[in-house]
Amino acid sequence: MASPLRLTVAGAAACSDEVVNEAWARVRAVFDVADAAMSRFRDDSELTRVNRRSPGAVPMSRLLVRALVAADRAVRITTGRFDPRIVDALERIGYAGVPQAASGVPQAASGERSLRTSPARVLDRRGRAGPVALATPVDLGGIGKGLALRWAARALDHFLESGPEISGYLLDAGGDVAAAGAPGGRDPWQVGVEDPAGGDEPIAVIAIRDRGAVATSSIRRLRWTHDGRAVHHLIDPRTGEPGGDGLVAVTVAAADPAWAEVWSKALFLEGRPGIAALARSRGLAAWWVADSGELEMTPAARLRTAWLATEAGA
Repeated sequence: MASPLRLTVAGAAACSDEVVNEAWARVRAVFDVADAAMSRFRDDSELTRVNRRSPGAVPMSRLLVRALVAADRAVRITTGRFDPRIVDALERIGYAGVPQAASGVPQAASGERSLRTSPARVLDRRGRAGPVALATPVDLGGIGKGLALRWAARALDHFLESGPEISGYLLDAGGDVAAAGAPGGRDPWQVGVEDPAGGDEPIAVIAIRDRGAVATSSIRRLRWTHDGRAVHHLIDPRTGEPGGDGLVAVTVAAADPAWAEVWSKALFLEGRPGIAALARSRGLAAWWVADSGELEMTPAARLRTAWLATEAGA
């Protein structure tokens, strides 16, 4: 989770360096722990260690178990459109972190490997506190960032309950955000939808009232050529290949940043022919940009849209 972090606070105490520094320290602490647990790009991360010992049951931290349980639930809720078991596919097209395969790494002892995993589940667990087994290596990139945002927002909420007179905050992790309260008075937080064509101005602005999150799945930055063909990092787990036919970006606004992440990717992988029907059937506030440059959205998204570039000056 190498995304740049930015925290904006508002309210009577927003000018206090002590309050801002403490809020920032709590956010950084959450993201540092999350990165150490869930990064596929660190040789010393817990996820790398666990991936290298799969399949098999190994001891895991409570935080990593929570993340894997969340990923497992997302697989089932999205009926397989989202699935973190795409490490092999990512490495095959050149989007590799540190090696996640078990080659050259001692395997788990026979006693640790006694728990069998179900191919239909991301993980299996013996009892509520027993060992956890992965059937195959996983990538927790997007959902990991969403979970880190969720947990950091909770840490901020607990801090604000202790007394500082902050009316709201907006936490931005590389364009994915979690927000609460208001920046001033009754005005909502406003989050721009990035132009996937690379323009400096947003193509739309989303209003977040009281509490909410926004996440985007886009191929603006992470696309390249591999073996003579154009590829990107958004892998369709149903095919093992880059997906999202006809789309370049999908943004979702939701109550929770992890679910906003999950659905932005699941909708992207549905491709342009099916995205509208899926998003509407789920009641999602979703905005998407076709490879033609056209911006479309669901009715729920239209209600949250504060500004559109196509309507400016109309």
